[in-house]
Amino acid sequence: MSRIAAQDVIEDMSATSLDLTVVVPAYNEERRLAPTLDAIVAHLNKTVGDDTGTHAWEVLVVDDGSTDATGEVVAEAAARDPRIRLVSSPANRGKGNALRLGVLASRGRRVLVTDADLAAPIEELDRLEAALAEGGAAAIGSRATDGATIERHQHRIRELLGRAGNVLIRQVAVPGIRDTQCGFKLFEGDRAREAFAASRLDGWGIDVEILQYFRRAGWPVAEVPVRWAHQPGSKVRPLDYGRMLAELAVLKVRALRPADLLVPVLFLLLSLALYSGRWADPNHRYLPDSLQDQNQWEWFFAVTADNISHFRNPLFTTLQGFPDGVNLMANTVMLGLSVPFAPITLWLGPAVSLALVMTLGLAATATAWYWLLVRRVVRHRGAAFAGAALATFAPPMISHANAHPNFVVLFMIPLMIDRALRLCAGTRVGHDGIVLGLMTAYQIYLGEEPLLLTALGLVLFAGSYALLRRDVARAAWRPLAKGLGIAVAVCLPLVSFALYWQFFGPQSYKSVLHGDNAGNSPLALIGFSERSLAGGADRANALSLNPTEQNAFYGWPLALLALGIVVRLWDRTLVKALAITAAGAALLSLGPKVRVPLTDTVLPGPWKLLAHRPLFESVIEGRVAMVCAPALGMLLALALERLAPEQVPGTPARVLTGARLAGLTAVVLALLPIVPAPLRTEPREKVPAFVADGTYKKYIAPGQSLVPVPLPDPGYAGALHWQTAADLGFSLPGGYFNGPWGPDRIGIYGAVPRATSNLFNDVRNSGTAPNLEIESWRRQARADFAYWKAGALVLAPQANDEALRRTVEDLTGSPGTWVGGVWVWDLDGKGTITTRPGGDSRP
Repeated sequence: MSRIAAQDVIEDMSATSLDLTVVVPAYNEERRLAPTLDAIVAHLNKTVGDDTGTHAWEVLVVDDGSTDATGEVVAEAAARDPRIRLVSSPANRGKGNALRLGVLASRGRRVLVTDADLAAPIEELDRLEAALAEGGAAAIGSRATDGATIERHQHRIRELLGRAGNVLIRQVAVPGIRDTQCGFKLFEGDRAREAFAASRLDGWGIDVEILQYFRRAGWPVAEVPVRWAHQPGSKVRPLDYGRMLAELAVLKVRALRPADLLVPVLFLLLSLALYSGRWADPNHRYLPDSLQDQNQWEWFFAVTADNISHFRNPLFTTLQGFPDGVNLMANTVMLGLSVPFAPITLWLGPAVSLALVMTLGLAATATAWYWLLVRRVVRHRGAAFAGAALATFAPPMISHANAHPNFVVLFMIPLMIDRALRLCAGTRVGHDGIVLGLMTAYQIYLGEEPLLLTALGLVLFAGSYALLRRDVARAAWRPLAKGLGIAVAVCLPLVSFALYWQFFGPQSYKSVLHGDNAGNSPLALIGFSERSLAGGADRANALSLNPTEQNAFYGWPLALLALGIVVRLWDRTLVKALAITAAGAALLSLGPKVRVPLTDTVLPGPWKLLAHRPLFESVIEGRVAMVCAPALGMLLALALERLAPEQVPGTPARVLTGARLAGLTAVVLALLPIVPAPLRTEPREKVPAFVADGTYKKYIAPGQSLVPVPLPDPGYAGALHWQTAADLGFSLPGGYFNGPWGPDRIGIYGAVPRATSNLFNDVRNSGTAPNLEIESWRRQARADFAYWKAGALVLAPQANDEALRRTVEDLTGSPGTWVGGVWVWDLDGKGTITTRPGGDSRP
């Protein structure tokens, strides 16, 4: 007998009703079993009454395929007392199998399962019975709660392994229960038989599986402190801990519904479709709508991997902005992913590494929103999927998907929101506060601005919810405040040095100012983005800073749909709070000055209250509209759950009524215009052979830099790709990063400009070589070349390159040399031209 169905158990049960069944699993227990049975029988004879004239209790010993005389010991005991029964398994399959056989063969109104060694004495049954009498469905013995007594400890290593296992079990299976493995548990009989009939594990994980079943069924479980003493001859071997972890993993997978397994796959396919152009050839395809950000982010991943592989400080480098360098912590290099992805970056290159991060990160973010929606908002899996898809693939997210992984890899945000909601419940404030602190620390290493915007959105939501439900706010604020305090205490030590380096370290800056035009136009909130099905580039770009900052563009149909959802479900507090959050974020995103559409009227915007506050002064306020995406996703999920087909009473059939069909049609019509198209890609500019084949090494001595003409800047940073293609073999002056400028250390994009770099930019933009006062400009150029410690000036073919070449010749007094597809001027690192054999004077 290896598996027993629940119906079979019910049919086979005797009409005699027993008060208690004691189930004892046994494997090769011939030495310990006889005293155990004597102790159990003696105690039950004293404590379990016999008012019905029949046996009030029974003891079932399950012989789990023993190879010794265990069965004979039980037979002898049964001959003396028929209330002892033997249940046999033909082969040893584990504790789980034994308990299942025993519980499903039981007849008691209550069922006690206890180990054969009676490490918890049978007298402790009185404590469990008292807890069960108070309304519990199960009372489990615990060695980890206040009042428990450990009379004899296990070996230290075994005890440490047990504690570590319990911590893991609490995290993944049954949070709140501190000791799942104590072999002394009392259950209501019918519920125990139902749970064990549904169980599948044969090993030590059975305790967790059963407790998880009780938890999901809503049956209360009481954890009761007991007296416990380790007994020699334990059947738990070191390898069993590993087997139990494997069983927990199986248990976790089995707990998932098929839809829950399908959803991450679907989101990954959507993400792959979005980035399909990049994946066609990740090393040679470029996202033109990223402007120069793809070059920048690939460089971030490359420099982090290089720093890690050479055991250098990952918070600083002089590979850009030479010789001053770049404060990497102040430049959102996403150390939380660029560090763990360093092996992939070193192996496959930064282009592949970045593509993986953005593709997998977007899918993970969508999955995390789905998990939060199912856990907190709706039960309908389809509704949760649609809501998560909107939260993740909304137009502003697609815009940032071109260039900003820190704004699309947001999988930590839903997890942090859930943990904050757990704090409000106040059940495990210390534990949840610690976890939230760890999550916050990790998110800081993923992106601080998304964390700040999340905090702003949560303040809007929590404030509105508190005003609407003051009773909930009164009950929640104390545990929430305490938990947040714990989270801060945990987070700060993990991020304090990095934040100190960011704000006070080399090349740190105070703030990055974006002007008064970084907010959204009201028309942008209801317009369509460039990559939306109904959108167009001209209109979207006219209402945004650039293609990477189309931060709203939800479309007027979705705005009307959201309004209709709010009106229809206005009776729900959650809907009101979500509506206020979305509306508040949309208003804040308009910026400190709001121009009334189609007029010249300019009004003060609500962002004016935050614009000059610390941290907020560096935020592009239009990005606040991204907070609307998850709020709209939740509203959509609530609506779709309400519109799901109705269950026909008495049948498994579901019917879609006319009203529901009309509602679903409205949802489709509202979402269809903002369905995103795959991101545009184009062939990448080739790296000049001078760099690609390593010829540059002949010109650049240690401590010198390679100076592209013009210098790389936020407008054109192709030289960063040269650098990553050359495995960061040289340093670059200039670059694309945030750094300080002036005595007030105001943040600017790129390096502090110098006269010669400004001259090169002017020539590139105008196509005209100016009439130079040769000697003064040459002195200035020599000073700038010396400051940059230039080993070579390199001019690649580009627009207006002839004017640039003449300008460099005037400054250096020397014609360039055509080497490896570029013009090269050889310098000595001190601003002086040198000569080097080889090359050609003309292409």
